[in-house]
Amino acid sequence: MSFNIRPLVETDYDAILVGWWKDWKWTPPLQDFLPDNGKGGIMVLDNDIPVCAGFVYMTNSKVAWVDWIISSRNYSKKPQRQQALSLLIKTLTDTCKTSGNKFCYALLKSKSLIKTYEDLGYTAADNYSQEMIKKL
Repeated sequence: MSFNIRPLVETDYDAILVGWWKDWKWTPPLQDFLPDNGKGGIMVLDNDIPVCAGFVYMTNSKVAWVDWIISSRNYSKKPQRQQALSLLIKTLTDTCKTSGNKFCYALLKSKSLIKTYEDLGYTAADNYSQEMIKKL
């Protein structure tokens, strides 16, 4: 199966991503919470059909944060969905590496997504017990 990959664009947040988060019963992150105001990531498409997307936060260290992986709940091609997610995470990870980072960090809860990360060479770190955010 061949997928297309493209950078996220300004309209993706409202037109696609918010709906995907709501379909999965997640509260969408605010657009300005995401890297580059919602454009700091990539989307994987099956021809012209959006399948999944994710983001990369670059830091002032040699660590990049790969996160906010989301997919279309309505994309029903099961083996292709997994292939698209693997391609997404691999591409985001490669982006981190080519940007000079030495480590990729991910904060995950989904067991199937954890398995995908592990299959791509990520290893488990300490389990966190509470996610903390302060709005300034």
